[in-house]
Amino acid sequence: MPTTSITDRLNGFRVVAIGGGTGLSTLLRGLKRHVISGSASDSSMAEPISPFICRLTGIVTVTDDGGSSGRLRKELGVPPPGDIRNCMTALSDDEELLAQLFRYRFSGGGLDGHSFGNLFLTALADVCGDFSLAVKLSSAILKTRGEIYPATTSSNVQLDALMRDGRHVSGETNITASRSGIVRLRLVPDCVPPLPQALEAILNADIISIGPGSLFTSCIPNLLVQGVPEAICRSNAARVYICNLMTQPNESTGLTASQHIRAIFEHAKCRVFDYAMLNRAPVPAELRNRYAEDDAEPLQNDLDEIRALGVTPILGDYLDATQFARHAADRIAQDLLSLPARLQQERRAQAPSF
Repeated sequence: MPTTSITDRLNGFRVVAIGGGTGLSTLLRGLKRHVISGSASDSSMAEPISPFICRLTGIVTVTDDGGSSGRLRKELGVPPPGDIRNCMTALSDDEELLAQLFRYRFSGGGLDGHSFGNLFLTALADVCGDFSLAVKLSSAILKTRGEIYPATTSSNVQLDALMRDGRHVSGETNITASRSGIVRLRLVPDCVPPLPQALEAILNADIISIGPGSLFTSCIPNLLVQGVPEAICRSNAARVYICNLMTQPNESTGLTASQHIRAIFEHAKCRVFDYAMLNRAPVPAELRNRYAEDDAEPLQNDLDEIRALGVTPILGDYLDATQFARHAADRIAQDLLSLPARLQQERRAQAPSF
């Protein structure tokens, strides 16, 4: 367990957020408001709010094979840039022109469906010969309040799933379209190297979060990268899983929160978190009905089963119910940053008295 002191809390926490898709970028947008700028002279950056973060790192899955990312990956042999681009723009202090430019999506002609940010990252990776360096340079252009690392720089890694009907399905797009349910997931090739910088961030973190995001295509793939789950388990950080608000059609239909957790532990081959943050706010009926049309429902919080797995549930009002069920990033960030103090209190309570 971490031994974070009051001094450390004043200086800021080192936070690592692991995931992919909309869930990770939403979380990073909430955490960004707590980051202390590395440059005291940069008056353009908004003042951070307490509790502070001194280092924020996002580790992003790179198994997407659909849309613009999939086309660039297939045609140019680069890791899929889409989720990384979304995370960079989420952390950008310039949410106006530059971030809008990176999100800009072309329509019509040969560039139809491509986003400018995806093309920029791909071109920069070709110029400098290193995708992770291209991400770093792009982050500097966007003035991001944190670091973004791909889980691996391997450009040809694919997901392969064993389905409940016994079939093997390859590729993220095909897996999410399958209706038979996922039993087991693996990477092909199965030994892809992590970024040393990502492992270093994990080992030195005060807080590590996994999720929110698609169970089998955003969260678990990061934990299949060689060395990543082991680094998480070795870390002294407060480790937490941010549970989804809703089940996901095909991918997690009918699964409870504890079944999500069990699937993560089975794939990671170790207990990669000790806490799980779960939404307790009711989903409005209109929103429930809309999701039910796609065979999705609010995630069931089976708390006794979660505790039986050695995980402590943390319940909060984490729903931002608009047109879609999204996490309330600001509330998630506040509770996430309270975890080291909670761990410290628990450690003191468990310490033997002499």
